[in-house]
Amino acid sequence: MTMQRVPSVLVKPSFKAPTHHPLVPNWLIPTGTVPYSESRRDVPVEWTWSEAAPSPVSSPTTATFAPLAYESGYEYPLIVWLHSDGANEDSLPLVMKHISLRNFVAVAPRGVEALAEGYGWSQFSDCVDAAEDAVFEAIDSTRDRFSVHTSRVFLVGSGSGGAMAMRIALRHPDRFAGVATLDGALPTGDALLCRVNEARQLPLLLSASKCSIDYPESRMCRDLALLHSAGCRVAIRQYPGNEDLTTEMLADVNRWAMQIVCE
Repeated sequence: MTMQRVPSVLVKPSFKAPTHHPLVPNWLIPTGTVPYSESRRDVPVEWTWSEAAPSPVSSPTTATFAPLAYESGYEYPLIVWLHSDGANEDSLPLVMKHISLRNFVAVAPRGVEALAEGYGWSQFSDCVDAAEDAVFEAIDSTRDRFSVHTSRVFLVGSGSGGAMAMRIALRHPDRFAGVATLDGALPTGDALLCRVNEARQLPLLLSASKCSIDYPESRMCRDLALLHSAGCRVAIRQYPGNEDLTTEMLADVNRWAMQIVCE
């Protein structure tokens, strides 16, 4: 099966206007086009909208995603997506298109570090604290709007977002059903495994292309050895080529998470 690279819009998002993008289904509405307000609470659940403050949304900081045929009586697994450097929360619709359009509710906070283009996730302590706040606020606000299973929250990130996902999940292993990094190395320092006893119960997924520059095979092997020595539950996926993020990687996130859901 030939893998496709996820379109570059994930790196340089272009959801600026309500015009239809050829790669995005008609029912996905770019976050910036649907302001947050009390009057919008009854909009169709297939839309996505910002969880920003009630003021006019010119630069929303969170995007949400509702699955096709959303059923309010079912408690959905929740994916919290942390984008890569240079992207922002508007990459969420395309990401979920390749993970699953039906299995999950999803939310994507914006990176806490402003870059020359887009946003990212620095590992400085103040940025880590800000990222934690953004992730847990996004989870809480999504639970207010959607039917979400409190024990099935998955933290998934790409690149620097994957490293931050691992950092936050290992700090709070009791808050997540699993954590996955796609082409993002395990962060170092700051007592990463300080809650190792609880972390042993947390499913982890390390995923990267074989010739990845950002997450080379040698680094993945070191990360795997560290996590295995700590007794953690680790799954590993490696893909041919040197692409940073592929559709097959995202499809495997769906398979990995649903296997945990169905256990």
